[in-house]
Amino acid sequence: MAEIGFIGVGNMGGPMARNLLKAGHAVTCFDLSAAAVQAVVDAGGKAAASAEEAATGREVVVSMLPKGDHVRAAYLGDNGVIAAAKASGSLLIDCSTIDVSTAREVAATAAASGLEMVDAPVSGGVGGAEGGTLTFMCGATDDGFARAEPILSKMGAKIVHAGGSGNGQAAKICNNMVLGISMAAASEAFVLAENLGLDHQTFFDIVSTSSGYCWSINAYCPVPGPVPASPANRDYQAGFTAENMLKDLRLAAAAAADTGTDTHMGAEAEKLYSTYAEQMAQGPKDFSGIINMVRQNTGK
Repeated sequence: MAEIGFIGVGNMGGPMARNLLKAGHAVTCFDLSAAAVQAVVDAGGKAAASAEEAATGREVVVSMLPKGDHVRAAYLGDNGVIAAAKASGSLLIDCSTIDVSTAREVAATAAASGLEMVDAPVSGGVGGAEGGTLTFMCGATDDGFARAEPILSKMGAKIVHAGGSGNGQAAKICNNMVLGISMAAASEAFVLAENLGLDHQTFFDIVSTSSGYCWSINAYCPVPGPVPASPANRDYQAGFTAENMLKDLRLAAAAAADTGTDTHMGAEAEKLYSTYAEQMAQGPKDFSGIINMVRQNTGK
């Protein structure tokens, strides 16, 4: 079993670290939240006083951080993870969802120090992190992916090699652009169905087996009832927050601008989630709660 340093053990990283412990790995973690660290310690892990300490002497370092700036701060510089990991030749796995350019820059810095780095953002939300059923989209060399896969398999059910450095991030933001667009469309369709006199279950039974079939309806239905596991049944307690969806849509928009790609629907979804998460202050709610904004705008 491996000695693993884990940086960022919040809502997603915490259950991921605990799944590594369940698999028999030794985990030393760091987070700015003492409570988050304690939850991993209570599960059998150890605490580190800094990201540098968590990385020093570990065979593998995993991170799950909010933004690209946090990844840069953790990995780069004289007291960063790369400097700490260089002596032990650690495998570096960043599971954060960040911009492609940052992922590639940090990976290039790691490579210059003789280290393999994998960008491995996830899909599956908190439920997937807790259940160990996440999907990992990996950007890495063939050797880096081969080393990372046995570790990632203890935290997820599907591990995909998307290509070279940064391609994991590319896959994630493209996937979540689809998700943001489809949830907005599903929400509008359910509200329209309500106003036309269709009840939720009847409409779900039809659309979930017809051409409107999609994950946003079949697995994560934005109205309570048809899919018992969906956040709609828990007052939209977040599995994946609206603010995180907005973050990913903005990453997609930035990538579209960088590449000159026309992503009209992605831009419209970004506007909708900006209104819902920021102007309506619903950022901590689940992203599927955007159906409530549709109802409010409808005036019924």
